Amino acid sequence: MRRLGTTRRTSRTVTVGLCAAALAAALAAPAQAWQAPARQAQGRGPQPHWVLKDSGTDVRFRGLSAVGRDTAWVAGSKGTVLRTTDGGAHWRNVSPPGAAELELRDVEAFDARRAVVLAIGEGEASRVLRTDDGGATWTESFRNTDARAFYDCVTFFDRRHGLAMSDPVDGRFRILSTADGGRSWTVLPSAGMPPALEGEAGFAAGGQCLVASGPRDVWLATGGAARARVLHSADRGLTWTAADSPVPAGDPARGVFALAFRDRTHGLAVGGDYRADQPSPRSAAVTRDAGRGWEPAAQPPPAYRSGVTWLPHSRSAALAVGPTGTDLTTDGGRTWRTVDAGSYDTVDCAPDRGCWASGEKGRVARLEG
Repeated sequence: MRRLGTTRRTSRTVTVGLCAAALAAALAAPAQAWQAPARQAQGRGPQPHWVLKDSGTDVRFRGLSAVGRDTAWVAGSKGTVLRTTDGGAHWRNVSPPGAAELELRDVEAFDARRAVVLAIGEGEASRVLRTDDGGATWTESFRNTDARAFYDCVTFFDRRHGLAMSDPVDGRFRILSTADGGRSWTVLPSAGMPPALEGEAGFAAGGQCLVASGPRDVWLATGGAARARVLHSADRGLTWTAADSPVPAGDPARGVFALAFRDRTHGLAVGGDYRADQPSPRSAAVTRDAGRGWEPAAQPPPAYRSGVTWLPHSRSAALAVGPTGTDLTTDGGRTWRTVDAGSYDTVDCAPDRGCWASGEKGRVARLEG
């Protein structure tokens, strides 16, 4: 979607407390390694909290990929890409040469050396670049030449197979496909894509408007039209079905902004109205049937949210973030509780329980404690 204009002043406090017992209990997963936070919640140590990491820049990072507790990539405005391999103590600027005019809104990293970034915008502003050497060099693997297309998000099923999505062209969302890790891309046929609604588009807000789970399932979030929808494909983007979500739309600034699936059945949707002066009722929804049906959260986040992720190895806990705070659910998305007031645009967790968030003014944080 063409515009996102959320801005908010925030402090640069180094450590921000997160929710005391609620988050600690959520982190107390069955895995033995997560028993410490439960003990800490009883007053035996520090609580889990976001710790801001000095990125050395003030650009906005809407793209984030958590490889692990030590390694993460962020991508943002002015063509900026940063990478850390020591838990955020140091960040290396690995921005693609000559990319200062690009808006990088999504990054998908396979490890500390291999990553794909998506630049958004109309026409040739939409591009895909890949690095195989930690950002020392980059190769442009796709440049959009259709002035009608505007790419929003990219996702990968595995290290080889991935998709990118564009706002509708000729009345249907356009899907790019790669089978070689993002080194080359092909536009998929549109015959299996249902018609877009009038005004319908995706939101390039936090790299989560297109998400995959497992080897073949992928979901696409929309807004801007009379209804906010979630589209699902079970064959890597060849054919799609559409389902209405309860998240309000009806305006170019409203709809579903981010999705997260912990498996091919259980998913979360968050969004709202990104304008700071507008309310965002029913800003979250949940599905238990692969996205065929969506139910509104009984107690949603109190405001617009642009990023969401399941906590690793948990069947019920997840985090959602936005310009006005972080929210936690411990019941699979039915109810949400605000646990932090810091501004973030996106959030991501790695299998080793390394959770990261990023956003405006160079903000990058890791969940610690």
